[in-house]
Amino acid sequence: MDITNIIALMCIHTHIFRTMYPRFLAIQRLGRQRGAIFKQEGSSPTRTEIAAYYRARNLACVVFPVDAESTTGEVRVPNEDVAEAAAENPDVLIPFASIDPAKGKMGALEARRLIEQFGVCGFKFHPTIQQFYPNDPKAYVLYEVIAEAGLSAIFHTGHSGIGTGVRGGGGIRLKYSNPMYLDDAAVDFPDMPIISLAR
Repeated sequence: MDITNIIALMCIHTHIFRTMYPRFLAIQRLGRQRGAIFKQEGSSPTRTEIAAYYRARNLACVVFPVDAESTTGEVRVPNEDVAEAAAENPDVLIPFASIDPAKGKMGALEARRLIEQFGVCGFKFHPTIQQFYPNDPKAYVLYEVIAEAGLSAIFHTGHSGIGTGVRGGGGIRLKYSNPMYLDDAAVDFPDMPIISLAR
């Protein structure tokens, strides 16, 4: 990336979706809520549209999918697809990966492969959707790989907007995104820079 052509890293939170998550009523209805919650209309942009949007404004962004297969049953957008999109648009897209912490050692192996073979620059976690506490030791095998590579981890904390206005929050539990649970991870993995992303 030639930063002399970039005015700013505008967003460290740009999702690449396949579809919405059917298991959670809140996310299923999100398409109808978007205008009110996220000030966004229409369907999610494609990766080509995302790149074009940022390029036209001389901006860059971090892109990633959300892997929550164990909790939603939704087949994820492959991390490789995101990395390839960034490789096709290296002037504006910075690839991060998302791996469901429930994948344990298999997830750690995937993380290592994505770092070594696809050049991902960091990892994104969404505890609310992935239904895990960031200080759960089960996630530590994944953090070890990220820390060893000296890469950053983004955690969505606080309220994400998902579940707003839906009975019972659509099954979304905010307890997982309490930022206090990042404290243990930060202490236990001082070589893994943590970005707490809250709305």
